[in-house]
Amino acid sequence: MNEIRAIEASQMKSEVDNFKVGDTVKVHFKIIEGKTERIQIYEGLVIAMKNSKTGKTFMVRKNSYGVGVERVFPIHSPRIAKVEVVRPGKVRRAKLYYIRNKIGKGAKIKELIVSRKAVAKATTEQKPQALKSDSPSE
Repeated sequence: MNEIRAIEASQMKSEVDNFKVGDTVKVHFKIIEGKTERIQIYEGLVIAMKNSKTGKTFMVRKNSYGVGVERVFPIHSPRIAKVEVVRPGKVRRAKLYYIRNKIGKGAKIKELIVSRKAVAKATTEQKPQALKSDSPSE
């Protein structure tokens, strides 16, 4: 049993992107075609997250030419380069499967409005790191 946990721990990512259900995200997914490797961006709404250690997954839904397409991504997959939050959503459900039945404006999720204090706090946390790397070493 400890061997299984050791293997799972080695496959987990150290830094996991911070997003939640209801967010509109861009998933940068590595695709290998023969010898070439490229990154394809899949943009859509996160409608579900399932939690199970290394088996943790999230489901992204988008409309492609009028047809709803859903795709499940493992969070700890080495093929996911990054997950970028385009628009944070304000939802009151853990699973947004009801979006499948909605059409047009009814399928929209309200945007989560972040307070100015939270934005200021996030920017101040990032600036000291940038200043440390830009300063010349003595």
